[in-house]
Amino acid sequence: MTDPIVKQESEDERWTSAIAVHYDSKKRLSRYIRGYLFLAIAIAAIWTSSQGILMPNQVQILQFGQFFFGPDAGVDLQALTELGRAVAAGDIQPTAEQTRQLALLSDFEASRAAGLALVTTTSAIVVMILQPVIGVMSDRTRSKAGRRAPWILYAALVGAVLLVAVRFAPSVAVLVVLWTLTELAFNVASNPLQATVADRVPRDRRGRVTSWTSMGSIIGGLIGGIGAGALFGLIGLDFYLILALVVVIAAVLFVTRNRDESSVELERDKFAWKPFLRGYASALKAPNYRWLWISRALFFFGYSTTTVLSLYMLQSYISPALSATQASATVPLLGLCGIPTTLIAVAVSGRLSDRIGRRKPFVVVASILMAISLSIPLISPTLPALFIQVIITGAAFGIYIPVDNAMFIDFLPDPARAGRDLGLATVAMNLGQALAPALAAVVVAVTGGYQFVWVAALVLVALATLTIAPIKEKRHTLA
Repeated sequence: MTDPIVKQESEDERWTSAIAVHYDSKKRLSRYIRGYLFLAIAIAAIWTSSQGILMPNQVQILQFGQFFFGPDAGVDLQALTELGRAVAAGDIQPTAEQTRQLALLSDFEASRAAGLALVTTTSAIVVMILQPVIGVMSDRTRSKAGRRAPWILYAALVGAVLLVAVRFAPSVAVLVVLWTLTELAFNVASNPLQATVADRVPRDRRGRVTSWTSMGSIIGGLIGGIGAGALFGLIGLDFYLILALVVVIAAVLFVTRNRDESSVELERDKFAWKPFLRGYASALKAPNYRWLWISRALFFFGYSTTTVLSLYMLQSYISPALSATQASATVPLLGLCGIPTTLIAVAVSGRLSDRIGRRKPFVVVASILMAISLSIPLISPTLPALFIQVIITGAAFGIYIPVDNAMFIDFLPDPARAGRDLGLATVAMNLGQALAPALAAVVVAVTGGYQFVWVAALVLVALATLTIAPIKEKRHTLA
């Protein structure tokens, strides 16, 4: 009887060698990794700086005027937050005017969380629905530039233009539309980029390659966060313009220096919607792929539930509260604190999983570490506790990201349709990220605070750990 895992791997190798050049040459592989790393850094910088700093501040600025205008236009949110805590503790008896402003603050808190949730949830849902279609379209693309390059290049260019438009959004409604299109464009670029790993890298090198490429997300997040936080007081939302320029340069360099094989001569099956939709169901019928998909969705659902409101938590959850400017500068410092553990974990986990021939134990350990980290701010809602939390979270993510990516490539139900199935894998992440802002906003509106946001996140990540258990992984021995 033929071992199905061995059969899948042999088909994987035959298919990828038929449609693209394997980077067996160390020089070509190194150049590919550098190009991938630069583009991944640029895209990650956009996600981190926009969703962590620029977008929350932009929504806050737009919503502030809806509540604090006229004589209230100059209100100090930081001072008002501390006043609310003193009143809640019974240390101060508020005046009628203070009571009125505290009521406005409460409404503003719920409104800005809901506004940010509307922007991020709408975009994530649209991307989630269309992401697999993007993968299939890149699989079916026939051009002299290959299957992936046209999507990577042109989507990045369109995304850069849209990012400039986001900067000048006059309202939350317009921001929702522009950011949704922007996020879609950059996902159109990043999904085919990820598929190039399945196309061009042999299986026994994927763990180490995904370790390197995952560093792009880490380094990009660091650069984007620190840059946006440090420069927000000087250039504010104009940081969007810098991001747009960098991603254009990175996309052009990747496509021109890592040329794909022409796909013009490749056969292409006739497209039909019914088999297309059935293909997703068939992918999720594969048990290992399905459980891994569910686990990823829960993992990102839990983690994103806390991160989406990071800026607001620094202003309203921890004690003492920070101002908007202080919070914007602190968010990237928190990210920086977690970088050393993340980089060490990324450098070790992917390569080690290649060496021992198993991925599952690494994902389990990462999920457990993430759950532990999310309990810390519940115990101590202070800034030092948040720094400890991100250090542990950094280690968890460093272990999780490269190995989880490699597992999805290992468990592709159909290697001939890597773009489709990796696009579906990205849906799991997008689903978690789409649901998280809505859940966080509802929790804040219902409970009037942020404590139970951490509780919800902890429960979700714990569930992600449990759903790894059914995965059956056969040890792979390196040649």
